[in-house]
Amino acid sequence: MGDILFLGHRVPYPPNRGDKIRGYHVLRYLSERARVHLVAFADDPRDLGGADGLAAITADPTIVWRSGSRVRSAAEAIVRGEPMSLTAFRNDAVRRAVEKVLAEHPIDTIYVFSSQMAQYLPNNPRKRVIMDFVDMDAAKFEAYAEGSRGPMRWVLQREARLLLRHDRGIAETAHASLFVSAAEAAMFADRTGLTDVHAVENGIDTVMFDPAASFTPADLPAPAIVFTGQMDYRPNIEAVCWFAETILPLIRRRHPDARFAIVGRAPTDAVRALATRAGVIVTGEVPDVRGWLAAASVVVAPLKLARGVQNKVLEAMAMARPVVTSHAAAEGIDHAGTIRTGETAAQIAAAVIAVLDDPIAAARMGRDARAQVQQRYSWAARLAPLDALCGFAPTARAVVG
Repeated sequence: MGDILFLGHRVPYPPNRGDKIRGYHVLRYLSERARVHLVAFADDPRDLGGADGLAAITADPTIVWRSGSRVRSAAEAIVRGEPMSLTAFRNDAVRRAVEKVLAEHPIDTIYVFSSQMAQYLPNNPRKRVIMDFVDMDAAKFEAYAEGSRGPMRWVLQREARLLLRHDRGIAETAHASLFVSAAEAAMFADRTGLTDVHAVENGIDTVMFDPAASFTPADLPAPAIVFTGQMDYRPNIEAVCWFAETILPLIRRRHPDARFAIVGRAPTDAVRALATRAGVIVTGEVPDVRGWLAAASVVVAPLKLARGVQNKVLEAMAMARPVVTSHAAAEGIDHAGTIRTGETAAQIAAAVIAVLDDPIAAARMGRDARAQVQQRYSWAARLAPLDALCGFAPTARAVVG
């Protein structure tokens, strides 16, 4: 088994948001079986120091600041007839770093995390290529387009069409294409006609996300409803706005003291404005999300648009919290009936009210949810299919340094 080159659209450290969490655990899993070289972008100044945190699991991490202009990227995409998702991640320094790793190390496998990074594959790799799409982003842009009008609708439809064409081309040449859930994998296979498509699901660290672990609980009086996530991400923004403006008022008719805490970094102006509404709290970034989950009477994930497996839901389940989600947010998770779901505002409100009305049943629901993720969603179990896909020997281990 030779070395592995891991290409990441975002440096997977610290593992504090969905894509970085998956990236980190995949990287760590690979590093236990082979020597791994990382080339990745950083889009947060704090992540430029990510190499220090990855030193134990990567041989020589290269992190490049992603500083390109969005306007310039969009113009380049239109001129070249390419998806903007690609031109936004085009960078000469990254290309040189990839070429250097390939020239200096015995790379056997290239693990591409997110399709934006596939543009850095050599023209004729002659190596095993594992393409981890994570989610089917083309479908995400199609959904965005359905909710848009005018020029933006055309832009999003164009992006969906070109990105699907690009992703199919990459998948045709890759050794295997991975998605975070069986539903995403099936959708991609159906849309492209390809067969070498696999689901490699996300897991959860149930030692860290454990209600018995050491952390500081948030000061949040009951009844408390909590949402966690990156708050400049469009599906999260839409979810909390819908909940605060439409669903929370229905809940407060029965539980007038109920508070809705929106917990996550980089809240947009639209999200911050929700704090002016009765019963709504917007925290911004917090040092440890576990304290807020532990303080929750119920955790909600009312996403109208959700792709793959929602880490926020797995984290809440692992913390033994009762969880209420939209159907879309629960779709990729084998929850075995341990969470409640709804589609309309009235259905989600009713589910939350049922949890708040019966604390004993809610506690039982939380315990069952934790037991489910302990049994079903350990990272080792979820990533085990990588052994065969990457050609690992059963006892292979590597020392990085």
